[in-house]
This record gives sequence, C-alpha cells and structure tokens, in this order.
Amino acid sequence: MDEPQVGQTAPDFTLPESGWNQVTLSDFRGKKNVVLYFYPKDDTPGCTKEACSFRDNMAMLNMDDAVVLGISGDSLKSHKKFKEKYELPFTLLSDEDGQACRLYGCLKEKTIFGKTSIGIERSTFLIDKKGIIREIWRKVKVDGHSEEILEKLRQI
Repeated sequence: MDEPQVGQTAPDFTLPESGWNQVTLSDFRGKKNVVLYFYPKDDTPGCTKEACSFRDNMAMLNMDDAVVLGISGDSLKSHKKFKEKYELPFTLLSDEDGQACRLYGCLKEKTIFGKTSIGIERSTFLIDKKGIIREIWRKVKVDGHSEEILEKLRQI
C-alpha cells in the first residue's frame, strides 16, 4: 500500500482509546483539525517528552481548533497508565494489530545490534477539518515539534 501524501484525504480507521471507547478518524471531519501522531512506546524517554510537549501546548492547540490523537501498538491498559502518570489531556489509541500504522506507512524495519524488527516510526500527520492531509513529518525529532505543528495549524 502506498503511503499517504499531502493533499490526499486521510485514510480512515477506527481504534479503541484509553477509555475503552472506539474512535473513528472521519468523525472529526467538519468539526476539528487533527494532529495524528504515531509513536513507538508508552512511557519511554522520547515518547514521554513528545506527549508532554503536546500536553503543555494543549491550550494553543485548542485555540487552533485541533484535537490530538496519539497512536502506538501498546495496550489500552498501558495507555491508561501513561495518560494518568503524565496527565495527558488527549486521546491515545491502541493499534495492537498495526491497522492504522500500516495505513499511514508508519511500520518500518529497524536493525538494532544486528537484529531486524518491525517498529513504529515516529510520524505526525496534520489533517484539516475537511479530512485532507496538510502536512506530514516523518522520523520526527521531538524537540520543537509541537511548535512546528502550531505554526502549520495557523496556516490552514
């Protein structure tokens, strides 16, 4: 499957969230801009720093009429603990079977210490209220990332 591109309609999916409800991406169409971010693992240094940066910028993201949806392959139980520990005020979705990660081209082969495995590449997609992908960040560097997103949000 081809990776989504800027200007295309964001691929739709339904995943469970940390409160055990189902969230469908297309439900936000016509209502909110969506910051859809994929991250490797709950409660690891880089992922925690990224999540806390979104948390710390929530007031500005809300002013730009945006919701944040974080996706990893972790369980709902893991997401719940992560949200509570860091007081994360946004939705974390569990993609244990990799459905959304595959749709967005975020499952990548990694080789660490000579061992190859498949993991989630830290990626962010900015989706406007019409459901169109407006910006894509791959191999995200956490420092300054939420500020980059805020800058792009103000342009749409």
